[in-house]
Amino acid sequence: MSLVHFRNATVVDGTQPAPRPGSEVVVEHGTIREISDRPIKLGAADDVIDVGGRTLMPGLIDAHMHALAIVVNVGTISDMPMSLVALEAHEILEGMLRRGFTTVRDAGGADHGLAEAVEKGLIAGPRMFVSGRSITQTGGHGDLRPRAANLDTCACCQAGASIARIADGVPEVRRAARDELRKGATQIKIMASGGVGSPTDPIWNLQYSEEEVRAIVEEARSWRTYVMAHAYTPESIRRSIDFGVRSIEHANLIDAATARHVAKAGAFVVPTLVTYEALERQGKSLGLPDVSLEKLKDVRAAGLTSLEHLKAAGAKIGYGTDLLGAMHEHQSREFLIRAEVMTPFEVICQATIVNAELLQMSGKLGVVAPGAIADLLVVNGDPLRDLGLFQDQGRHLSVIMKGGKFFKRTLH
Repeated sequence: MSLVHFRNATVVDGTQPAPRPGSEVVVEHGTIREISDRPIKLGAADDVIDVGGRTLMPGLIDAHMHALAIVVNVGTISDMPMSLVALEAHEILEGMLRRGFTTVRDAGGADHGLAEAVEKGLIAGPRMFVSGRSITQTGGHGDLRPRAANLDTCACCQAGASIARIADGVPEVRRAARDELRKGATQIKIMASGGVGSPTDPIWNLQYSEEEVRAIVEEARSWRTYVMAHAYTPESIRRSIDFGVRSIEHANLIDAATARHVAKAGAFVVPTLVTYEALERQGKSLGLPDVSLEKLKDVRAAGLTSLEHLKAAGAKIGYGTDLLGAMHEHQSREFLIRAEVMTPFEVICQATIVNAELLQMSGKLGVVAPGAIADLLVVNGDPLRDLGLFQDQGRHLSVIMKGGKFFKRTLH
């Protein structure tokens, strides 16, 4: 098998703020074998790509997305045929890969089967770290039943595609966590506060008791993984961290003191600001219920302030988007929103090396280094100066490689 040999590349990743021009990178069997600032000897069968001074960087990572969120009103997904949902999820995943996202963490809904379909090459898409169904209490953010519904929904009755499952009490949440891990979840997602998309819980609502959260964390740790928690308010964030949660999702309403608390614990926060912007513009026309549009006001305006608090505290900030339905096309706009309070290098780090650490894949993802998986992008320009190069649905990417295989290649 021939090697892929990138020549005359300017390497940019999260390891250092200065680009490394004149670099050469060799890929073998899906792994980066060698990187050098000096010419590397070519083999007769090597596949040589002259990068022409363009930027060579790691594939991007989105640490909060929902492949099954094929419509904005996610409460209707469970009424759709699973085959249809899976096929539409394929289109969403392929669009992400086209934008340069070679790895994603699904924050609720996608299962091991969808991840395996990508791994086998049955569908084109990013490498997937799936949470299975999120775990929610009755009346929590993942309980999408209307107020008039009187049916108690036990796990055995939750058929069809869905982003969450209902479990109450320590025995039930333990069983739910064990079941999702059995089915291939790579981490567990819980709902720790109210949310925008759910019909009955206010944003400030605290969800799950200390005993329930600690039980779920214990089950995750027994599988050498972790718990991620949907949480908006300072109180919901602080208690989640204190109960052992490793990754906080959204965190729009976090204050400075809580940001410092998160940083001290060494936990991660994954803001998803682009989804609130997109919901404000398109939510009503795409079917977002009025109750959700009203709750959106509580979190939309606070987004940039949350980034400022997290940056000042030195917290580990991941990159996520949480988009729904047709809004997935705005996935790369999160770069531009964050650039209002952060440098391009900081944002690139969040979408590469920080997210790799979050996924427990440091040294394997998010870097251009020997031994790393060969997820590589060639960008037509310098993203350290212009994050707009990640826009336009991948138009500025001349090479997209995932695991050593080309998804897109316009250079030779």
